[in-house]
Amino acid sequence: MTSAIYVRVSTDRQALAQTIDQQIERLQAHLKGEGEELRAEYIFRDDGYSGATLNRPGLDRLRDQLREGVIDRVLILSPDRLARNYVHQMVILEEVERYGCRIDFLDHPMSQDPHDHLLLQIRGAVAE
Repeated sequence: MTSAIYVRVSTDRQALAQTIDQQIERLQAHLKGEGEELRAEYIFRDDGYSGATLNRPGLDRLRDQLREGVIDRVLILSPDRLARNYVHQMVILEEVERYGCRIDFLDHPMSQDPHDHLLLQIRGAVAE
């Protein structure tokens, strides 16, 4: 399995506080605990980009890799790191699924249970 991670901070203050590096460390540690080494080219990051837009260079590169079928799984800290807009979250999640990949959220594990999907929708609406 080839995993990638996506990390994002939206403010300069967050970027200066190195919270993006903390996200990377947590996600790498999780993958290492599963016995998987994360390759540097599979770290997709957006420093200082709002989750309210889909126009982000790191996300664009990730989506390009997904289209090429290189990645099987994307690990993200939480849904609000993917997008702050519920509709954007659903667009990306559907796109990822269409390419045969899956997204896992470290802080909010999801199953195929409809209740989990409802909770994701509620969290997306609150984050928005």
